[in-house]
Amino acid sequence: MVDNNEKSLAEDMLRIGGKSEEEAKRTGAVDRADDDVEKFFAEQYRTANSPVHRAVWRRIKGSKFNSSPVENKHINEAFSRSIVTVQNYKQRGALYNEQDKLSDSLIDELGKAGYWGLLIDKEFGGQGLSVREFMDYLKRMSAYGEPTLAGMSSVHGCIGAVDPVRTFGNEEQKKRFLTKLASGESLSGFALTEPGAGSDLTAIKTTAVLDGDNYLLTGEKLFITNALPGRTMGVVCLVDGKPAVLIVELPKEHNENFEVVHYGLHALRRAHNNGLRFKNLPVPKENLLVPPHGDGLTIAYHGLNRGRVALCANASGVLRKMLKSIMPWAKYRETYGAAIETRELVKRRIARTAALIVGCDALETWCSTLLDEGYRGELECIIAKIFGSEAQKEVAIEYVMKTHGGRSFLVGHEFGDNLHDFLAPCIYEGEGEMLCMAFFKGLVKEHGLSFMAPIAKRLEICGLKTFNPINPVHVFKLRREIFNYSFWFLGQLFKLPERAKNMDKRLVKHAQFANNQLSKAALELSLIMVKHQLKLADRQVRMVELSQRIQDLIVMYVTCQYANQTPYDGVKMAAADVLCRDLTRKLTGKRISDSDIAAMRKLADYVIAGHFKEIEGVEETEILRRYK
Repeated sequence: MVDNNEKSLAEDMLRIGGKSEEEAKRTGAVDRADDDVEKFFAEQYRTANSPVHRAVWRRIKGSKFNSSPVENKHINEAFSRSIVTVQNYKQRGALYNEQDKLSDSLIDELGKAGYWGLLIDKEFGGQGLSVREFMDYLKRMSAYGEPTLAGMSSVHGCIGAVDPVRTFGNEEQKKRFLTKLASGESLSGFALTEPGAGSDLTAIKTTAVLDGDNYLLTGEKLFITNALPGRTMGVVCLVDGKPAVLIVELPKEHNENFEVVHYGLHALRRAHNNGLRFKNLPVPKENLLVPPHGDGLTIAYHGLNRGRVALCANASGVLRKMLKSIMPWAKYRETYGAAIETRELVKRRIARTAALIVGCDALETWCSTLLDEGYRGELECIIAKIFGSEAQKEVAIEYVMKTHGGRSFLVGHEFGDNLHDFLAPCIYEGEGEMLCMAFFKGLVKEHGLSFMAPIAKRLEICGLKTFNPINPVHVFKLRREIFNYSFWFLGQLFKLPERAKNMDKRLVKHAQFANNQLSKAALELSLIMVKHQLKLADRQVRMVELSQRIQDLIVMYVTCQYANQTPYDGVKMAAADVLCRDLTRKLTGKRISDSDIAAMRKLADYVIAGHFKEIEGVEETEILRRYK
């Protein structure tokens, strides 16, 4: 599977550090796939020149953290038709079929409305939306329609067959597949995960062997959303021992070469998530996607960032529904003669949820804007995914469940019926802590290539396992590498943080705090690398902790920039202020102040009074088991 003649920095460092040959090779394969994805982007849009990377290693460039919402007047007609279709089905009680899945007729009608072609170019019958528009519509579908449909559209358009064919397909493949994918004649998914291959993508065992005009596909896939007979899958498999992607039009019925494997799954209960089993299934050789460089792992990694932003957008819509479910209950439910919406603890829950909504909106608009501009967005989209998924989990467990109390476990309650769907995004598109390590790696890779790799290789040449800075022999043998590093180090000591400008007074202090802390992050990252040297890969807890700190600082800055955009919205400003106060306490370890509590109470009062525009028009949920 791995070409031994191709090595990466990660592979070299792990081998020098004493890791097994297998671990070094597998990690090297993933590292090379990441490098190959980078080659698809112009130099100025690669990770090393991304806004987050620049903010840490150089200085914040404020203009690259700006974003603004999509105006309502720009809402696409196809999406408007789709929302109306979903709402009509809801009113008729026909949204789900007898298996409690989204009804086939709804899926078909959405195809006629143009919903499944939102990201596909117009020449192939799609809507040709920008990433920014698409993400905004996913959020709206989650808030005003059906969250599962937003998730299905994300799978179909971002990580399913649509993105691989649009990006890596030749003209004949685009014409053959995209028209059907745009019309909804065939929904798509991406078959990567296997019983023994999840986060370790190098562990895939499914194979495709060329036999005449067909590849014979053999293997098993697991946890594949949108997987049903007759649909279209991008299948990651091994061709001649190397990862590849075949576009597979699944047979309409089970046969000796193919079957859909059904199992019980708590999450995604409204959608079809199944396993796929292949045994010498013939797939036309013309269905093989051939990237200009890299292999199947390159294709698999390419669409993930869109999927990560889509997850954040979906979470933003779901948070709106959850906040709207709290409001009527908090007004109705009384304790000791007063509605619980007057209680400070409940106000804190309302305020925190509103703040998280604004944070998700900020990240979703920012990341999708960067993707439209041509950035790869690896670091930025990881932040959005982790923040969105953790926000959804937090609100579901800490605020919705605890506010609704025992009623949250009744059949028919939004929380009880969808609990696993609220938690599952913490795993989808990469489990949170694994992504924190990927974020750390992406952040330090260039610095490692410039300074740490030369030191490690010199140590190997000199027969040394580690570098001891107080040993004069070590210093002499590494004098050239140490000089280069010292020159960079001194420059960091005198680096001044960017000044936050042209911002509301409530937000400028938060933006400046983020700037100040980010200006120190490069030295902290570098010193961690120096301290642990070749053993850094084993310091997972340290990497995750530092990675999350930097992510929180970026969330603060992005949220400040987003809330500061025109037109002026005082409630959104207040929500951004509350979120940044929360993040500051998390980063500094300080206790909550009277000022923090006052800001939280004021925001909650705005929301209770109906001034939080972000939940206007979201349907209120029914209060179950009324006591009056």
